[in-house]
Amino acid sequence: MPRYLKKRSKKLGLPPGTLVPLEERTEPVTFQVFDYGPDTFAEHTFSRVDEVLAYRDSPTVTWINVDGVHDVEVIRRLGEHFGLHPLVQEDIASTEQRPKVEPYEDYLFIVVRMLRFNPARQQLDAEQVSLIVGTGYVLSFQERPGDVLDPVRHRLRNGLGRLRRNGADYLAYALLDVIVDHYFVALEQLSERIEELEEDVLRDPSLPTQQHIRDLRRELILMRRSVWPLRELFLGLERIEAPLIRDETRPFLRDAYDHSIQVIDIVESLREILAGLMDLYLSSLSNRMNEVMKFLTIMGTIFIPLTFIAGIYGMNFDYMPELHFKYGYPLVMAFMLGVGLALVVYFRRKRWL
Repeated sequence: MPRYLKKRSKKLGLPPGTLVPLEERTEPVTFQVFDYGPDTFAEHTFSRVDEVLAYRDSPTVTWINVDGVHDVEVIRRLGEHFGLHPLVQEDIASTEQRPKVEPYEDYLFIVVRMLRFNPARQQLDAEQVSLIVGTGYVLSFQERPGDVLDPVRHRLRNGLGRLRRNGADYLAYALLDVIVDHYFVALEQLSERIEELEEDVLRDPSLPTQQHIRDLRRELILMRRSVWPLRELFLGLERIEAPLIRDETRPFLRDAYDHSIQVIDIVESLREILAGLMDLYLSSLSNRMNEVMKFLTIMGTIFIPLTFIAGIYGMNFDYMPELHFKYGYPLVMAFMLGVGLALVVYFRRKRWL
């Protein structure tokens, strides 16, 4: 299955709100629950959806993280219990959504892209993260286990910062903020690869170098698709008229908006650098080809008069005075050598060599 666009043919012709998994996977869905307040904290891991339903009515703030959206029955059960619109459930299961925020009557639906740089494959791993922000709870849906949210978990476990003293809206901000912060980490890795490519282009441009430039361009296109909608997302969260977003949280959302703008600027700068690298690569190949053609042309020019002389004395005429001259062969060879040397000197004076 392509990494940048998953097949959606299974959903053709189905009514809106129909839950259809885009991936065939068999691993079980897991649930990680954080229930906390200023002076309380509890962490649990469950394997059945029934075990997490009771946390909707918890008097403290609850974060339910769901690893795996391929089991549509789990999404349906959670959606019915938390009152999620069928279209929201469909967007959670369909993992090619554009980053966005949609306000509903008693919750907010947020979609972002989580990006991580995979050093083994030297490329970005993209994953959709869906957030449901309600009164006193946050649901997060991920495609697979493993994420970049461990800093938030660490702060919750150790009571660091202001997470435990604030509500679900601040928890949602913290999750979005750590996802955006890891964009900078991914960009640092891509920037290092671009610097290495620049050295390769200047030193010895080759076909693998061109392929690496194309691979990096695809990575930046993926990142650009993930980052550009974040501006609208954070602006929408900051300006939204809903009691779910408290005034105390809005300055932090503005800060996250600034971070997203910085990421966009860096992405655009790297894209311009890559475009310049491609031009430099093509120019280097063209210069190398010109040098080769220049050398071959000069060599051909030198041998044209020599071939002419050899052609004259290669004719099979009986009456050629030079054919019977005792020193004819060495004189002709010396003359040909002199012509070649004279052409070389002439080309050097013209700076063609």
